[in-house]
Amino acid sequence: MLIDFFYTLRAAKLPVSVKEFLTLLEALQKQVVGPGSEACSLDDFYFLSRLTLVKDEKHYDKFDRAFGAYFKGVDMLTDFTKNVPLDWLEKILQKELTPEQKAAIEKMGWDELMETLKKRLEEQKERHEGGNKWIGTGGTSPFGNSGYNPQGVRIGGKGGNKSAVKVWDQRAYQDYDDTQELGTRNIKVALRRLRRFAREGSAEELDLPDTIRATAANAGYLDIKMVPERHNNVKVLLLMDVGGTMDEHIARVEEMFSAAKAEFKHLEFYYFHNCVYDFMWRNNKRRFAEKFATWDILRKYNKDYKLIFIGDATMSPYEIVQPGGSVEYNNEEAGAEWIQRLTHAFPKYAWINPEPQGVWQYRQSISIIQQLVSNRMYPMTLKGLEDAMRMLSK
Repeated sequence: MLIDFFYTLRAAKLPVSVKEFLTLLEALQKQVVGPGSEACSLDDFYFLSRLTLVKDEKHYDKFDRAFGAYFKGVDMLTDFTKNVPLDWLEKILQKELTPEQKAAIEKMGWDELMETLKKRLEEQKERHEGGNKWIGTGGTSPFGNSGYNPQGVRIGGKGGNKSAVKVWDQRAYQDYDDTQELGTRNIKVALRRLRRFAREGSAEELDLPDTIRATAANAGYLDIKMVPERHNNVKVLLLMDVGGTMDEHIARVEEMFSAAKAEFKHLEFYYFHNCVYDFMWRNNKRRFAEKFATWDILRKYNKDYKLIFIGDATMSPYEIVQPGGSVEYNNEEAGAEWIQRLTHAFPKYAWINPEPQGVWQYRQSISIIQQLVSNRMYPMTLKGLEDAMRMLSK
């Protein structure tokens, strides 16, 4: 229950860390509230959780709303009659489903799901809201949006549970800005662990030791010696997930993209959505008009390129293991096949994941991707980047 509470606070955009959540659990275990025979009341838990999880009083009002929305029986801490966020209501609906109802929803496999959707489109004549059969909103039907179904087809609307196996919606993605100025130099410092310097180009840098030797040998007359400038000669192929759940991580990915372009002279990049399939692109506004076949990318770059994936690996497992599993089109081969081809073609590879490492174990798709990349998945933290660069430089 408390894990769902933690995710509710995060969904409410509260800056709650895993470490702070563990502090709350430790306080409960040591009976900081409700010691001895006394039971911990909801009020006691409210004040303890606010103390451990909220570090700035400007977030108190947001915390109160999230707390009240999660615990239905709580006294109304604030006015919830206005502007109740939809994602909180969806969380409440999800909790109200019985295990039997969830199990019944999850029984429907891929083929049956798509065949049933075809029949619904032929039979349905009007708009529906709620319910468990027709295409609509706010229900448990496998088709529609803003409800709960762990293996459904989202039609329009906004994703919530990040588990749709297909998305029927026209979406526009935004290119990551490679001119984004970093707020810190730490990401650049971490990337510098992946270095192999070589002197190349025209002579434009003073070679001080050679100049001193030449001047001394020339009876003291100045003899200036120049050498080509040293550059990081590492070659990097950067593949970046864009759109959907990655919208939550745009700022951090832009920082890393900017740092990578500054650090690596030989950098090539492409975009994909959720999982790599038979094509990628370099301009999101023209992603359907200017496609780059993945086979061509595999042939174009040599195995001396370091392959770096950036993505949250958060999607329906069907998108990875099932032909036709892409949420946007019917791909002939499973995404897993393309990931294996890429990792085989480029032996030095790593996957950088901007999702907090604490949630990886709860996402089936992340577990699958971890296996496909031989557990070379690293969190987008300074330590994670350093570990990834150290591994790639071996």
